[in-house]
Amino acid sequence: MFKNKYLYFFLLAAFCMPAHAQDFPTKPVRFVIGPAPEMLPRLVGQKLSELWGQQVVIDQRPGAGGIVAGDLVAKAAPDGYTWLMSTGAFYVVDALYPKLSYNMVRDFAPVTLMASIPFIAVVHPAVPAKSLAELVQLAKAQPGKLNFASAGTGTTTQLAAELFKLSAGINIVHVPYKGVAPAVTDVLAGQVQMMFVVAQAAVPHVQSGKLRALGITSPKRSPAVPEVPTITEGGFPEIDIVGWNGVSVPIKTPRALVNKLNTDIRKILGQKDMQDRMIAAGFDLADTTVEQFDAFIKKDVVLYNRIIKESKMKLD
Repeated sequence: MFKNKYLYFFLLAAFCMPAHAQDFPTKPVRFVIGPAPEMLPRLVGQKLSELWGQQVVIDQRPGAGGIVAGDLVAKAAPDGYTWLMSTGAFYVVDALYPKLSYNMVRDFAPVTLMASIPFIAVVHPAVPAKSLAELVQLAKAQPGKLNFASAGTGTTTQLAAELFKLSAGINIVHVPYKGVAPAVTDVLAGQVQMMFVVAQAAVPHVQSGKLRALGITSPKRSPAVPEVPTITEGGFPEIDIVGWNGVSVPIKTPRALVNKLNTDIRKILGQKDMQDRMIAAGFDLADTTVEQFDAFIKKDVVLYNRIIKESKMKLD
């Protein structure tokens, strides 16, 4: 029927891929998470399970700062059944570990951004600073005396603080922890003076008065803590950095299938009950096409590499 066998196979593939995407999923989906909270993947996974009639299994692999999770998904079959909850931390690791067995840009296809997570600059109440400007004055008066906590070297919590240091021209000392929880615990105890902490971990302590919030890195004030000014209001518009949770899949996943995942996840994220729960938890809502998420990632990769270079960040 077809004189050109290559044309035949091309047309066959063109017809089969959308059909495969339309039938997806026919078995459980594995959603792999690195060292990040699992709240949002579980919410999305539960809703998708109801939509599809197939289970979305949450598989947390926090080892080696996300390298275990990234390597696992990069090597998975590109059939749409293994996802990575991508975050900025994976792209920071790329820059700090250039010889990894995988590369986030080369080996992963972006699907969609689920939400962004602003950082809140918090201090222990004993710190005599009621604004970012006062904190900068204090740091300049006592160079090297103030400490800031992070969830670990190379995490976006460190990058946010390093960007603040560069912008303000101050000398504050990094104290890395193994995760957000122990870092916040020591700030609460006054062992460390400050931290740029993801909103979900900060909001309860800000609301209770156990931590003082000086600014939030979102474009507008958060409904969860409306009294906290944005970083721009505090005089630092260049600190344009947020945490985020997205979905990425192995690079060779068919585009028709990537588009279906994007459509279905965005449908879930658009539901009012989902949005209410996300806002209450401190997330900023997102609704991105595949192309928009790809552009979002590329912009952050440029920023991360600049911060790493200018701050001379190195692994401990």
